[in-house]
Amino acid sequence: MKLLLVEDDTMLGAAMKRGLEKAGYIVDWARDGEEALSGLLAQGYASVILDLNLPHLDGLDALKQLRARRDTTPVIIVTARGRGDQKIDGLDAGADDYLVKPFDLDELLARIRAQIRRAEGRVNDLLRVKDVTLDIGARLVRRGEIPVQLTAKELRALDLLMRRAGRFVSKDDLENALYDTAGGAESNTIEVTIYALRKKLGSDFILTARGLGYMVGK
Repeated sequence: MKLLLVEDDTMLGAAMKRGLEKAGYIVDWARDGEEALSGLLAQGYASVILDLNLPHLDGLDALKQLRARRDTTPVIIVTARGRGDQKIDGLDAGADDYLVKPFDLDELLARIRAQIRRAEGRVNDLLRVKDVTLDIGARLVRRGEIPVQLTAKELRALDLLMRRAGRFVSKDDLENALYDTAGGAESNTIEVTIYALRKKLGSDFILTARGLGYMVGK
């Protein structure tokens, strides 16, 4: 899943980006509110992690503009503004959750998973298609009762395919799930990744349709 991190502090932003990527997310990093809004217009994100003390456009104002566009992307405010009235302002502006700095990364990850579950209408972190189970939080895959070892790219691709089970996922969407905006996809990355997943999960687990993409679940 792809996240948008909005944080102007260079050291903290870099540390948060590393931690989120280690947890399996693709992370685009914006340093101010205007850049964040531009990024949200350009593409969709599973969740936004938003600081409030930002240059050019305050995070609270950016959030209000986002909601004024009827954008329902889950937003978790992560800020040093910890007074009760400040939390109320953030939640009333449209935030889905509010976390005060300093914070524990594991708690932030749990809150991100909760927001994504809620947005997708799920009650837990398990995805099941046929005999394949993906535990999103633990990043564990099983085929039947047998654990399956996947690379980071394979796991990201499988995550997207299983979230959209029964629907075709385009090559462009898969590339977007595997790379952040700063990275470029190699020409045959998707084909290699799909081949590896079929080898590990069964040749008939992923269907291909020319011009439509890839699908699991039928």
